[in-house]
Amino acid sequence: MSKKARKPHEQSAGGVVLNGDDVCVIVPVRRTANGKRALALPKGHVDKGETIEETALREVLEETGLQTEAVRELGEVRYWYRRGGKSIDKSVYYFELRVTGGSFDDHDDEVEDVRWMPISEALEALTFDGERGMLKLAAGL
Repeated sequence: MSKKARKPHEQSAGGVVLNGDDVCVIVPVRRTANGKRALALPKGHVDKGETIEETALREVLEETGLQTEAVRELGEVRYWYRRGGKSIDKSVYYFELRVTGGSFDDHDDEVEDVRWMPISEALEALTFDGERGMLKLAAGL
């Protein structure tokens, strides 16, 4: 009897950074599978030895230039995508975050734009359904 091949699984973490009625959104340099720009929440891969909260804080700092602290964990978004002909199972854990310092001027080169956007507009404009769901949770909608 052959063992069933285990499908690759990736973990990422990110944040919903709120500032009053606005949320921090990014436009990553990397395009979506269909070649379009994405409007997204900041997130990235969990590094070895990191907790998901540490990852969320680090990735938000790298992608937005903002220093933040966790208010609460919001939940997990799970999805599948294809890379190199393989199906990848991905989990992204989100936290509601509060700004403690930093500046958009200090974001890394993986992001072409970072800005505040009214929550109501972001709920329509975010590219991914799961991220809209996390924003609704963070905003209490």
